[in-house]
Amino acid sequence: MPSRPQEPDRAAPEPVEPVPEGAERPPRGDLPQPGPPPRPETANDEPGPDAAGPTPAEDEYTTAIQELEDRWRRALADVDNLRKRHVRELERERTVERSRTAAAFLPVLDNLELALTHAGADPGAIVEGVRAVRDQAVNVLERLGYPRHAETGVAFDPARHEVVGVVQDPDAPPGIVVEVLRPGYGDGERQLRPAAVTVTKRE
Repeated sequence: MPSRPQEPDRAAPEPVEPVPEGAERPPRGDLPQPGPPPRPETANDEPGPDAAGPTPAEDEYTTAIQELEDRWRRALADVDNLRKRHVRELERERTVERSRTAAAFLPVLDNLELALTHAGADPGAIVEGVRAVRDQAVNVLERLGYPRHAETGVAFDPARHEVVGVVQDPDAPPGIVVEVLRPGYGDGERQLRPAAVTVTKRE
């Protein structure tokens, strides 16, 4: 009889040992073994977008803001210095003006003292001396910009006159100044005071 070729012996499968319940089955050599899970990247491995520092644009903006703040502070300091200088100059001008006004009246005081000195020797001369001193004082006020107003026979002007009395005069039109009880000095915005007058009215 012809003989049948013998088949190669197949390797018998390795017996699988039973695994107790709850225990892990040992890995087989013919299967790929799972490796450890990949380690997540940390912040130290690669810097994030915020760790790169300020950008050139941010540096430019910061520098511009600082320059504006410096300019603002310098402007405030300049304004404060200007205000203080203006206050000092204004006070100095006031002092100079007061001194100039007081100096203008010194001759008036000198003449008053001179008139009082000679009053005992000639009592009649005191009247003329006082009148002369009065005229000198009026002249000083006029040179300072405050002319005297004591006119009669003129129409009443509310900007220059203050009515303190009223009289009836059939021969004069109404609203005419007939008497000045207290002279006025100055005009318009530079008026020291209005003249106190008596005016006429109709019957």
